[in-house]
Amino acid sequence: MSSERPPVSDRETAKAAFLAAHGFGDLRRESLGGDASTRAYERLHGTDGSSLIFMDQPPSVETAPCPPTATQAERAALGYNALARLAAGRVDAFVACAGWLKAQGLSAPTVLAADPVAGLAVLEDLGDDLYARLIETGTDEAPLYDAAIDGLLAIHAAPTPGVLDFDGSTWPLLAFDDLALKTAHDIFVEWQPKFRDVAFDDAALAEWEAIWAPIRATGEAGATVFCHRDYHAENLIWLPQRTGAARVGMLDFQDAVLAHPAWDLSMLLHDARRTVSPQREAVCLERYLAARPELDRTAFLADYHALGALNIIRILGIFARLVTRDGKPRYADFIPRLWTYLDVCFADPALKDLKAWFDTHVPVEARR
Repeated sequence: MSSERPPVSDRETAKAAFLAAHGFGDLRRESLGGDASTRAYERLHGTDGSSLIFMDQPPSVETAPCPPTATQAERAALGYNALARLAAGRVDAFVACAGWLKAQGLSAPTVLAADPVAGLAVLEDLGDDLYARLIETGTDEAPLYDAAIDGLLAIHAAPTPGVLDFDGSTWPLLAFDDLALKTAHDIFVEWQPKFRDVAFDDAALAEWEAIWAPIRATGEAGATVFCHRDYHAENLIWLPQRTGAARVGMLDFQDAVLAHPAWDLSMLLHDARRTVSPQREAVCLERYLAARPELDRTAFLADYHALGALNIIRILGIFARLVTRDGKPRYADFIPRLWTYLDVCFADPALKDLKAWFDTHVPVEARR
């Protein structure tokens, strides 16, 4: 057996140099793995028991983000991130969004060092008390979800600049527009046939587009607030020592856009990875609406069901892609929960045409 160590990669050399340059080179590194994205994380341990988070986002593994003035054709040529208006994992997006959230009094991690070009950053460690882990071990979910709603209320009450600017990093807050919404729901019709035994002919796809066009128009017209875009129990950390909405530690917000306020509510309450009960959903929606008496309750709930359905269908498509293209079968375990959420949205009479399309083209046995 050889006693030689494996060669150090260029990426590892760059990471070590970054840490050393910013005074973190002597901290013990513990791999935390990655997530469904192309990022990876490490926890940095000090000899005094303190810890930080080291984020590694290789800049060359993602397609380009959307330039603010790009046409639809230019976005299509650039690829999926530009079409969907995703940040392509850019560290400058994370830094700018974190700065904006902290300026609202919310608990995004403090960025201690960053090199956006290299795709590296050292962040405050908000701990391990993810909502999802606490709830599954018996913590009462009620105060956690109440605080999560309060966090959204704080975000939605804040003025939204066209460009986020913090500590030398700027990032445009682009609208979740018609093309991005179309890209979102069309993931389903692209990937569901590769995941289950269904097929959509030209007539079915034409009907699909006709049903979604007015829903997309609602989403684009209502794009008025900062949208975290991944606001759910795996990305929220409970910080009970803080007060108010700051008790919600927020992660994974770098894909933020300007969107309809119903979108992040759907992300929270149509959580793919844990079941949010109809009772909890109702309490959260009531808390949100009670704090915003200026909203037309009936119209807002209709928007929530329509855009929630779009969001759920988007996630179904993404999970089908993760299973079939990326070889990540564990995402199939989450899919039945999403169909249950979708049935609740379909109970809204305004979505009868969408429900009828699914009843015709996606049989019950393909909804698993």
